[in-house]
Amino acid sequence: MIIDTTEVQAINSFSTSESIKEIYGLIWMFVSIFTLIFGIIIGVLVIVWLEREISATIQQRIGPEYAGPLGILQALADGTKLLFKEDLLPSRGDIRLFSVGPSIAVISILLSYLVIPFGYRLVLGDLSIGVFLWITISSIAPIGLLMSGYGSNNKYSFSGGLRAAAQSISYEIPLTLCVLSISLLSNSSSTVDIVEAQSKYGFWGWNLWRQPIGFIVFLISSLAECERLPFDLPEAEEELVAGYQTEYSGIKFGLFYIASYLNLLLSSLFVTVLYLGGWNFSIPYISIPELFGINKMAGVFGITIGIFITLAKAYLFLFIPITTRWTLPRIRMDQLLNLGWKFLLPISLGNLLLTTSSQLVSL
Repeated sequence: MIIDTTEVQAINSFSTSESIKEIYGLIWMFVSIFTLIFGIIIGVLVIVWLEREISATIQQRIGPEYAGPLGILQALADGTKLLFKEDLLPSRGDIRLFSVGPSIAVISILLSYLVIPFGYRLVLGDLSIGVFLWITISSIAPIGLLMSGYGSNNKYSFSGGLRAAAQSISYEIPLTLCVLSISLLSNSSSTVDIVEAQSKYGFWGWNLWRQPIGFIVFLISSLAECERLPFDLPEAEEELVAGYQTEYSGIKFGLFYIASYLNLLLSSLFVTVLYLGGWNFSIPYISIPELFGINKMAGVFGITIGIFITLAKAYLFLFIPITTRWTLPRIRMDQLLNLGWKFLLPISLGNLLLTTSSQLVSL
């Protein structure tokens, strides 16, 4: 049997090109992931600085000013200090649960960033179940908090973990019903499709105007999921010392600190995607791409504008949870559960039924 050398060379060149494509694909995937993680870390540092500056303005004091220009490096200095703190372990606690708990809380929140579109098709995972993947993954975080509270062998920590689990279960159901209403309006559960469905009518096409009741319920539920005042019962200082964080120090305490701000940024980004039009910012009758003379496929400039608009909306929305922290008093645990089960759940269910009825009538 005679083998043609040209065929062998063609096969070898084809296999070589395929392997090079696979290598480039892997490199591009890791570059995208690390770029996203780096951007998230920078975003968290900006949130911490913003919260301190806004809090200082509300309370009429100076705020951070020495670490870097305008005190912008203060959060970085605090994080560096936590890295070098001694990592203490409870002598009679469950060390495995105690050590794994903070990691579960952070990883579950980080994975939720995979489905957030920062620009036109600029998303790591454009999945058909994007928003529900976020809800599924984020429900794992309270398990980490409960593990941390139980593994600490401390009554305050265990009470904080139980409160975190109860609070998450109570407010995830109204949150899910609001997201389901948005999916019905957009005929898709993909985050990219939801943003593009809002772009058809410009500024007035935002789901904020089509789902005002759902927006309010989503806002309250996201505050409770982030454990921000007035819903910070799992770590109430006056009652539980620091809740599930009581026995933690060093890098593990820093992970909880990062997780809380990661969750806050995540909630703001999902509010932007679900209700505020995502990367599309259209002044009534004037579209931003038309204003700059670009279209959706305008390369780097268009992507940059999309990322800037998404982050601008998210950080503007962050003023709400930051100001409520210094405005509203902490509610009791029974009031928190009553608000979730007896008030928000019926309203979100009624909103879903109303949305379903309107969609059926419009068919």
